[in-house]
Amino acid sequence: MKVGVIGSGGREHALCFSLKSSDKIKQIYCFPGNAGTSLIAKNIDININDFEKIKDFIIKNNINFVIVGPEKPLVDGIVDYLEKFNIKVFGPNKIASQLEGSKIFTKKICEKYKIPTAKFGIFSDTNTALSFLKNCNFPIVIKADGLAAGKGVYISENYNEASKAVDEIFNGKFGNAENLLIEEFLNGEEMSFFIISDGKSYKMFGTAQDHKRVFEGDKGKNTGGMGAYSPSRLETNDLNFKIINRIIEPTLKGLQELNCQYRGFLYAGLMIVNGDPFLIEYNVRMGDPECQTLLPKLKTDFSIVIDKCIQRKLHELDIEWHNDKSICIVLCSQGYPDTYTNHVEIDLKKLNLNKNQFIFHAGTKIVKNKILSNGGRVLNIVTRSNDFKSARQNSLKILEEINWKNGFYRKDIGYKVIQE
Repeated sequence: MKVGVIGSGGREHALCFSLKSSDKIKQIYCFPGNAGTSLIAKNIDININDFEKIKDFIIKNNINFVIVGPEKPLVDGIVDYLEKFNIKVFGPNKIASQLEGSKIFTKKICEKYKIPTAKFGIFSDTNTALSFLKNCNFPIVIKADGLAAGKGVYISENYNEASKAVDEIFNGKFGNAENLLIEEFLNGEEMSFFIISDGKSYKMFGTAQDHKRVFEGDKGKNTGGMGAYSPSRLETNDLNFKIINRIIEPTLKGLQELNCQYRGFLYAGLMIVNGDPFLIEYNVRMGDPECQTLLPKLKTDFSIVIDKCIQRKLHELDIEWHNDKSICIVLCSQGYPDTYTNHVEIDLKKLNLNKNQFIFHAGTKIVKNKILSNGGRVLNIVTRSNDFKSARQNSLKILEEINWKNGFYRKDIGYKVIQE
């Protein structure tokens, strides 16, 4: 088979890596890819927002199916567009992608189907939002309605912080904002819960926990993700049952009543409060860097999993996993998530990785046979091990070997699950 992967980050490198290990795949194309994908796939320099050029390339090269990695093309309707040309594509359509594209869309489904979530209000102008905030209990959560690359969420400790968040959102920090949400602050522990669905049936696809804050101890600004570990320390059969029955199945039912079958990865960002799950947000694709921790643990041929989904035969498959732990640490450019310098060389030639160690490229490119940085999050260092502590130690050793002077990383990824 020939397959395509759309995107250029660490998630897409992990997707390509998992496909490459299948003996059913003879060629992978990555649109546009990065330095890491170029080693295992053919990078195609087409803008991921140019659906027509992507479509023409897929048809010309007889690509069997395409996986869409990032959220923006999904929200913009790439699945609907490609399917008009009978192209097989893995990912949710435009209606289903509103689960991530509009937090208000998701909140309304939560209201209708009694899905547990934080209490909220929707505001369409600065004055109304600010006057509401004057009577709120703090801390409080303020969210941009649309896509914000994982950064459009503010946890405000007082009115001054909250008013600044409202101003930034309505002044276009995350694009044109017609609405924002103000939510109660839920005091619990976060958890990422994944399913894979073919539109008729679904299966669990693991749990993880990511670290969004830029500094150790979960301090500082929100980022796209500084690291993750899998499985979540909170995962139990009882909690899984609650999540599926109270959150996942009512959501899929709500979409069905909109004449929409969900096909793709669905990622529920949850807050667990006293053993009960509350939905914080949905993502309509694999998380990044959660994907990089999950896919190396997958035993079943990934290409078969995707192919069965596209054929709507997922029920025929038992998905098997390695029963160990996985940790990902993200190497970032100095200054991220604010201003940083690109095009700085990274030397990976002398690295010797063991069997259960992986490097997934994110913000990189190759120029004249040299790997250069090309983004805020640059590399993902992943280790599988029998325990989280050794997984983290081994990932940190690799980072020390890389010794990239222009980079920084958190040394405490997984601190809640690792006894020092």
